[in-house]
Amino acid sequence: MDYQQKLAEKLTILNERGNGVLIRMNYIKKLCADPKLRPSILTDKAMEPAIKYINKKFPNIDFRGNIQHLTSIQRQKSEVLTATSSYYDSFMDVIEFRDHVYELLNTIDACQCFFDISVNFDFTKNYLDLIVTYTSVIITLSRIDDKKALVGMFNCAHEMTNGSSDPSYPRLGQMFVEYDHPWRKLTEEFGPHTRSVTTALLSLKMLYPRRNLPAEQWRSAQLLSLLSAPAAMLDPACCDTMACEYLSMEVMERWIIIGFLLCHSSLNSNQASQELWKMALRSGIYLILTRDEVLNIHKVSEDLFDSIKGYSKRVADIKECREHAIVNSQMAELLFHMEKLRGLMRKHIHVVQRYHVQYLAQYDALVLNDTIQNMYVCPEEESVLMTSFVSTLSALSIKQVDNKEEFDFRALRLDWLRLQAYTSVNKAPLPLKDYPDLAKVMNMIQFHTRTVDSLEELLQETSDVSILCFYPRVFEKMFIQSSEEMTMKRYLMAFPSVCSHFGHCGHPLCPEEMDSMEKKSLRLCVTFLEQIAKQTSSVVLEICAEQRNLHDQLLPKHCAETISAARHRKQKKPVQKKGEVQKEKPGAESLRKDRTVATNVDKMHLMLTELCSSYSLCSDFIVFNHIVVPAEFLLSHLETRLSEIIVIMANYNQTTQEIARPSDLLAGIRAYTTNLHSLSSYVNVDVTRLVKSVLLQQTQPLDSRGAQTVTTIYTNWFLESLLRQASNSLIVHCPTMQCFVSQTTDNEPTFRAEEFSDITELQALAELLGPYGLKFLSENLMWHITSQVSELKKMVIENMDILVQMKNNFDKPEEMSNLKKRLTGGENVLKRMTIIGVILSFRSMAQNCLNDILQKHCPYLMGPIECLRDLISPETDIKVTLSVFELASAAGLPCDIDPALVAAIGSMQTDNTSIDEEYKLSRLLLVYIAVSLPTLALDPNSYYSREHGGHNNNIHCLATAINQLAAAMFTIQNQSVEQQLKEFLMLASSALLQLGQNVERVESKNRESVYLLLHMIVEESPFLSQDMLESCFPYVLLRNAYREVYRSFVVTLG
Repeated sequence: MDYQQKLAEKLTILNERGNGVLIRMNYIKKLCADPKLRPSILTDKAMEPAIKYINKKFPNIDFRGNIQHLTSIQRQKSEVLTATSSYYDSFMDVIEFRDHVYELLNTIDACQCFFDISVNFDFTKNYLDLIVTYTSVIITLSRIDDKKALVGMFNCAHEMTNGSSDPSYPRLGQMFVEYDHPWRKLTEEFGPHTRSVTTALLSLKMLYPRRNLPAEQWRSAQLLSLLSAPAAMLDPACCDTMACEYLSMEVMERWIIIGFLLCHSSLNSNQASQELWKMALRSGIYLILTRDEVLNIHKVSEDLFDSIKGYSKRVADIKECREHAIVNSQMAELLFHMEKLRGLMRKHIHVVQRYHVQYLAQYDALVLNDTIQNMYVCPEEESVLMTSFVSTLSALSIKQVDNKEEFDFRALRLDWLRLQAYTSVNKAPLPLKDYPDLAKVMNMIQFHTRTVDSLEELLQETSDVSILCFYPRVFEKMFIQSSEEMTMKRYLMAFPSVCSHFGHCGHPLCPEEMDSMEKKSLRLCVTFLEQIAKQTSSVVLEICAEQRNLHDQLLPKHCAETISAARHRKQKKPVQKKGEVQKEKPGAESLRKDRTVATNVDKMHLMLTELCSSYSLCSDFIVFNHIVVPAEFLLSHLETRLSEIIVIMANYNQTTQEIARPSDLLAGIRAYTTNLHSLSSYVNVDVTRLVKSVLLQQTQPLDSRGAQTVTTIYTNWFLESLLRQASNSLIVHCPTMQCFVSQTTDNEPTFRAEEFSDITELQALAELLGPYGLKFLSENLMWHITSQVSELKKMVIENMDILVQMKNNFDKPEEMSNLKKRLTGGENVLKRMTIIGVILSFRSMAQNCLNDILQKHCPYLMGPIECLRDLISPETDIKVTLSVFELASAAGLPCDIDPALVAAIGSMQTDNTSIDEEYKLSRLLLVYIAVSLPTLALDPNSYYSREHGGHNNNIHCLATAINQLAAAMFTIQNQSVEQQLKEFLMLASSALLQLGQNVERVESKNRESVYLLLHMIVEESPFLSQDMLESCFPYVLLRNAYREVYRSFVVTLG
């Protein structure tokens, strides 16, 4: 008969089912309490009268007499039925669960089962778990405020649809009414079960006090020490109550407090019960029923016992225990070590399996067999089970582990639970309490099998803290408290790692909540990782900033004072006056009198060590199927912050147009990157990838966050400050020194052009911006050029007729003189062409510096590109030519035809103008420039400076502008560039030769300087030669011009 009761199977199934029902009730409670998630049927204004009426009359609702209150349900009966059916079914699950629990508890009482946690552990645990789960379901159900409205609305809609109430409605309504005061009803229900419940609870009287000792006592007794008995270190771990050793304290406290609330009579009669109950009351303030559903144990106990006569002493005990309740908030270190141990167990699972498979086959099986042989009574059913235990364990082999076979001992453990049930009933043929050795061996075997086939489940049972998912504020507060303490920083990674537990919270009976739990878990995990990464990146970059300041002291610009002081000492100049503070030399910060005095850098390195230690916990972990890599969060933060710092170091002020020199910025970046590489000695991160990513983003107009980069900043500055002033001749292009030089003026310049545009600075700029950044700079330069070309075309169109006549009559001086008087805007044309020339000269300098940098970084790449460019000949197809030139130009190599300029001018053409018209405009533009050149002699700033190798008003840049503009325009129009430049040379020579016939020397005092322009145009042109120049302009004039301009140059020798 005892075998037919199937107590073990029922306990297992009901506990699993009960957990699902409990989670479902908790979900419904939260859903109804949250205004954002609340069912729409409860928030509908039209439903308010019906809900009020149902709550008032529940459960006896008159569906026919008061139909006016239920009109809204009548109108939407199908929608109401659909919306409330799932809730109704969930409440029906509670009734079904309650019925089965009643039946099982009565059967257990009828069988007068024996309970002892140290003997029939699984049977006792499942029994107490079922009582607590059932109580938690009822308490949670009673806290759902809208349960009556949901059930009442469903039944109304059912009645209106089908003409009758749901058959289960009366029982459901009655249950809701009964549990309006749940504790009163539950204590009545459990009155008959007091003996069984009390017996089970009192079996904890030895275990719970021993497990409830403070950590100090555990340490003093060396319970946590592996070295307390060195000789026994290699002995196999053995314990009479193995399963009890990893039983959760929280579970035991829940059993004791809820068990004695339900069956409280022994508290007044049994001293052991009182002591156990009082000890549990002192453990805390709240008891978790499930997730965030808690029980204020002191308040509930006090309220219940206040209403029962003869319990005044117990109320006093409750008040006393409440004062001693302790809440521990220091969790970071504990969580960290717990996660570390979990990781080690998972990592070495095969070692654990090998050990315990051998243990089971070569020790446990033999001990169990001996124990069975020594039993004087062994009924058939029990004998079959125990024999199967021995045979199963004896068949185990270490080869199974080596072959990675899957183990499954669930059947063995269920059979052991069955055996406990068979042998724990009254008058059992084989009473387990008489055979404690059998219980001890089987409990040990049960633990060993779990380490082999369900280690993950065992870890979850012993160290799962997924409950924190439902207390996000508490969890976040714990993290904040830990992050504020220096000694706790090394343990911070435990917080995001714990979020990997949260995936175990779900249950098949409540799949709807999984999405919200996933989002909550990921939000918490990401928040913690972001905070850790933020703290770590801040410390790293503070150290980098400190190192950058030290590195800055060693830059050449700071050595002037040191050199001056040394010179003074040599010349034995007077010693500095008292009161003047002597400047510290670089490196003085490293001199210390006392090593124990910690500097700011020492403290930062200590903090960095602590924070980086936390990253050693794990390289990655999984949260709801998302693989989380903590180091990537650190790299992401460093990337964002480093990008911001680089832009800040550029020190760009749009109002005052101040900016850091490219070489200074580059030195700062190098100091940062050098120090960042030391981070890889603290934590395993790819710093090289980080630096490459950040610097590559800085070569784009915007970074990954959409913020401005140094490419945009320097592009804007060079266009708005340097080139704008160069266009107004306040800054002169200096071919001799390959830079721009500021002119001496009455007003103090905001910056010195030579400090920002010499070869060193432009090489630093090329290093910072790279080919991508300089391409962006070129595109912006080209935009300015196209705007000038557009204006030039307008001027050509205005003077088209005169220019056509001048082109045809260039060899007739008198007619040219008359036509020139009618020509307007000659100076404006030359001014715009000079601006184009200045821009192109700057671009050429930047391209040359890019070439230098690339030759240094990737010479093996540059060689083939140069060869490819050199293979291009005039006969090559123009599309191929431009493609090769585009590649070469991107590498900083000079090309006969500028592909960027070709693309920019090509984009100006519209459908309204034909190629022939464009060709005509281009030819006339060259005519316009050629005939306007003599006017330059009238400008006093057209003086050629030997020192600069150019003219003071930048007209020497006309050579670059004319050559490159002509090459680009006539390439687009598929015309011969050489032919057009020859015509230009003839026109320009003719026009300039007219200057020689001018007897008034004053008007043409810079005539020789202007003559040199022709020579510069030919020298810079790949399409013209000196022979061509000499054929139309006497070389003697050029020679005399050079002699003249160099004669006036005063050479001073230091």
